[in-house]
Amino acid sequence: MNKNILKAVIADSQVEVPKYKVIPRDFTFEEFGNYVFGGIRRAGKSFLLYQRMQQLISRGSQWDEMLYVNFEDERLTGMKAEHLNLLLEVHLEMYGKQPILFLDEIQNISGWEKFARRMADTKHRVYITGSNAKMLSQDIQSTLGGRYIPFDVYPYDFKEFLAANDIHLTESSLLSTESKAEMLRMFNDYFYFGGFPEGAELSSKRDYLTSVYQKIFLGDIAARHTVENTFALKILFKKLAESIKQPLSFTRIANIVSSTGAKVGTNTIINYMEYAREAWLINPIQNIAGKLVDKETVPKYYFTDNGLLNLFLLDGNTSLLENMVAIYLLRKYGRNDAVFFYNKGIEVDFYVPDACAAIQVCFDIDNNTGTLDREVKALLKITEVLECRQLLIITRDTERMLEIRGRKIEVIPVWKWLLNS
Repeated sequence: MNKNILKAVIADSQVEVPKYKVIPRDFTFEEFGNYVFGGIRRAGKSFLLYQRMQQLISRGSQWDEMLYVNFEDERLTGMKAEHLNLLLEVHLEMYGKQPILFLDEIQNISGWEKFARRMADTKHRVYITGSNAKMLSQDIQSTLGGRYIPFDVYPYDFKEFLAANDIHLTESSLLSTESKAEMLRMFNDYFYFGGFPEGAELSSKRDYLTSVYQKIFLGDIAARHTVENTFALKILFKKLAESIKQPLSFTRIANIVSSTGAKVGTNTIINYMEYAREAWLINPIQNIAGKLVDKETVPKYYFTDNGLLNLFLLDGNTSLLENMVAIYLLRKYGRNDAVFFYNKGIEVDFYVPDACAAIQVCFDIDNNTGTLDREVKALLKITEVLECRQLLIITRDTERMLEIRGRKIEVIPVWKWLLNS
């Protein structure tokens, strides 16, 4: 690896990073913490690094005390883990200082975690991002040995989306007809096109989302894992999108995909699903009432952003609503065994043990009394088998408070739930 190339990369970053307009995310950095930020491509991980750098500058640090490298820079093609220390050497040659390290999309460097561990051991401050879920696998976490704080980065939540569009709500502004109408208009946008930061202010959001999906599909999944049957992969994601809300076994998914003419076996489907999870495209949620094998093999799957899911749907309001709730819960409580559904005699869309909350999702309950009765019955039933301090029915627009058999059930519009949670 040529040192002059590394010098150019470091110098260019010091010119380019200050130019970015950063909309602060809802995240508080521990003052002396080292971080690994993971998440789907284009979720805003790099901007969290920019946010931190600009914070440090505002507190008196200098740009020559920071070393920012984006490992997707084509000038770094062919860089390996043994070259990473050259970054420190080059920075010392340029500035004579021990830098704070900002290492962006580091999953492109195989074996990066050993370098990261050594940096933490030698008291460097380090901030790392990557788009591959393997970055936080058990093997890597063991190597890092608790020296880093892992954090999952998602596209904007609704509050961040509003802030990105210069809408700042207060309790009084929501009482204003005009302000509330503007908020609901923005929510409609968020509901259908999601919260990718770079797409938040674009008018042609669908084109942007298509480009993001293609990059994930072709780059993070097909090319990275040398998938030859890309037609089957394409059909797989379409069928997953059409099956939001339904538990799916690997065998059933293989049969659904094969029925379209894209013949694949169950083992291939298992691999494809793992690739998609690693790329943060999909998120499995397990049945808390299921047997151990069923928990692992018959989950429900949700897309990380509503905008990506909506690329596949024609009339998907109910699926988009449930997907939005799922992703918010995963964002708040974590991806690993923190959010479940319940399916044993009754079906409850979500159960969150940490909050003792049971949640049903229903797009419209006003025009179908039978639907409301069914949702209420399931919520009351789950209280007999699991601890439930909070019972919710999340809708598109309806709001009311029910009290049945001494239990309160809050019916709340999804936009209000997102703003208040």
